[in-house]
Amino acid sequence: MISKGLSLFEKRRRRNRTALRARSGGRPRLSVHRSGKHIYAQVIDDAAGKTVASASTLDKSVKGTAGSTVAAAQEVGKRVAEAAKAAGVTQVVFDRGGFLYHGRVKALADAARESGLEF
Repeated sequence: MISKGLSLFEKRRRRNRTALRARSGGRPRLSVHRSGKHIYAQVIDDAAGKTVASASTLDKSVKGTAGSTVAAAQEVGKRVAEAAKAAGVTQVVFDRGGFLYHGRVKALADAARESGLEF
């Protein structure tokens, strides 16, 4: 049950995370965090408690493009998918946290799918 007093963001985050646990099937999750200036993505193996792969707009290879644009989110999606495939992960569940699935979050997810991740 979602308690009173939580922000809408926190309610969405908890609802999303609960649904992910139910349908994950042991797959790692692609977690996304979006701030005003940057976007971060990491593939997390919850069973082992380890981060398998990560990418963000702070990485040197992406940093020169743009900070918080859709183009930068697409580049981060490509980079995290490449890193995950290099680590042997091809299937993930998408964890958008409390962020709505549009704009930069959607661009990152679409780019990761195009680069070979299945979710």
